[in-house]
Amino acid sequence: MERRSALALNPVKAIAFPLLLGCAIAAPLLGNQFVTGTIVNATLFIATAMFGVSYGMMIAIIPSAFALAVGLLPSVLAPMIPFIIFGNAVLIVIFGGWKKEGWYWPRMIAAGVVKFALIYSASLLVTKWIVNEAMAANVAVMMSWPQLVTAICGGILAFGILKLRKRSF
Repeated sequence: MERRSALALNPVKAIAFPLLLGCAIAAPLLGNQFVTGTIVNATLFIATAMFGVSYGMMIAIIPSAFALAVGLLPSVLAPMIPFIIFGNAVLIVIFGGWKKEGWYWPRMIAAGVVKFALIYSASLLVTKWIVNEAMAANVAVMMSWPQLVTAICGGILAFGILKLRKRSF
């Protein structure tokens, strides 16, 4: 029996991962926080479920940095980027690290709640540095309950996609 090299290309990863990453990068172009957040969170859950924490981490980092670099995010959100990336990383670690058969919903919800709590807490600190009070209020709202809603909606969307994928193969 021939052993496969650790460097052998996995065709599913070669197709699915760039597709997921592309979705996460393109999502901010849609311009709606709820649609964008749901798509990005779904890609985080799917990549982590299919390929593991390290692949989820790549999706946690690259889209936020890309969106800021090309001007898709308002510059006022720049100080929040490290916290958003950290929140996404925590979501991935909780979701990916708590792999127990049949526990998709509890780990998805726990990951979403912790991500929301971290990002919201960070926003309370960061918004104090924003001079324009109206801008600070907008950032505070964007980084509050919508983070929880989009994490849970992303988890629901990911569940459906993962179920469809499982049936297809």
